[in-house]
Amino acid sequence: MGSLVNVKEATVITPSDQTPSSVLSLSALDSQLFLRFTIEYLLVYSPVSDPVSLSDLLKSALSRSLVPYFPLSGRVRERPDGGGDGGSLEVNCRGQGALFLEAVSDHLTCLDFQKPPRHVTSWRKLLSLNVIDVLAGAPPLVVQLTWLRDGGAALAVGVNHCVSDGIGSAEFLTLFAELSRDSLSQSDVKRRHVWDRHLLNPSPVRDSLNHPEFNRVPDLCGFVNRFNAERLVPTSVVFEKQRLNELKKLASQLGQSTTSFEVLSAHVWRSWARSLNLPSNQSLKLLFSINIRDRVKPSLPTGFYGNAFVVGCAQTTAKDLTEKGLSHATMLVKQAKERVGDDYVRSVVEAVSEARACPDPVGVLILSQWSRLGLDRLDFGFGKPVHVGSVCCDRYCLLLPVPEQSDAVKVMVAVPSSAVDSYENLVMSPTFNNN
Repeated sequence: MGSLVNVKEATVITPSDQTPSSVLSLSALDSQLFLRFTIEYLLVYSPVSDPVSLSDLLKSALSRSLVPYFPLSGRVRERPDGGGDGGSLEVNCRGQGALFLEAVSDHLTCLDFQKPPRHVTSWRKLLSLNVIDVLAGAPPLVVQLTWLRDGGAALAVGVNHCVSDGIGSAEFLTLFAELSRDSLSQSDVKRRHVWDRHLLNPSPVRDSLNHPEFNRVPDLCGFVNRFNAERLVPTSVVFEKQRLNELKKLASQLGQSTTSFEVLSAHVWRSWARSLNLPSNQSLKLLFSINIRDRVKPSLPTGFYGNAFVVGCAQTTAKDLTEKGLSHATMLVKQAKERVGDDYVRSVVEAVSEARACPDPVGVLILSQWSRLGLDRLDFGFGKPVHVGSVCCDRYCLLLPVPEQSDAVKVMVAVPSSAVDSYENLVMSPTFNNN
């Protein structure tokens, strides 16, 4: 799609007021090796009437947003005492600025986002600065506004994951949007952010707990090579409230209440596993983030925007996952969530700090829930988005909000081309879950 999106202007946006000149340490959770990438949000808006003034409003609002969130205009680097081996990180805050790109597309329209992209990187140029190495001096925040052929707008935002998690970056985007509409005073702005990364510093742990998300399992089927060698095909399936209730009813055989997240993630995991036709004894894991803001003692303060999550892990064999039914898989997800308390979190912090523990990619489906972040309510002066998703569709599964359908969830994931038809048939068929 290279020539279909043309960047017309690139501007470094600095904070509108003076901000502290300092070096801020990131936590052990922030510094994890597997978080050294960019979260890439994509929001698409219906045609607007005055693109010039809206562009100027966005630049001004971004500049004002960077006052309370001034670390997003700094630069992430390894700490001098980190040893150069993937150690602790810090943010050098000198008001260097974020990057704002304005572009036009001679091809894409709002309608093109109603279905998944043809290829995993079809929408790559909607965030033209693709930061491969977040420690190479690039801005931790990049915003690109692309005007579409039909007058609509695509707003892509890249946030360095080392600096913020999904909840934290969504809080920043909420402020950015409110300032774009000029609906907040500066005094309101100053109450909505908390750094305080020291709250998640390593501390002595009573017991060494088992963390299956970090354990290595045998690769019995060339799992990693398959995802690297075979073409991945993006898929998108919407689960409306009625379909979610059907799944919850099917999963209730064990007599325990379940959430929509637990049953939907279990259903997607089972569909994905069966479609791949894996050996029956291959160990499989579903990894998903668990918000720890209210699970640690004391709770983290409101407005904390660092990485405040640990990875939940449901694990079983391919045979048990596909043959024991939806209720079994749902209970595995539920138990993985219930395992996480203050002691567990402190043990994870110790593991990633001392041993540089990192999730194993073999047999893994990673699932991230964006459906509860409020992304579908972000109004920057364009109205609410008509599409919410990621710039690129990956093998990692995203649960996304569906605009104008608050009870619905869209599931996007890229699967190997040899498995795509089977996956789509299974994930859209609730009767599969009776098996």
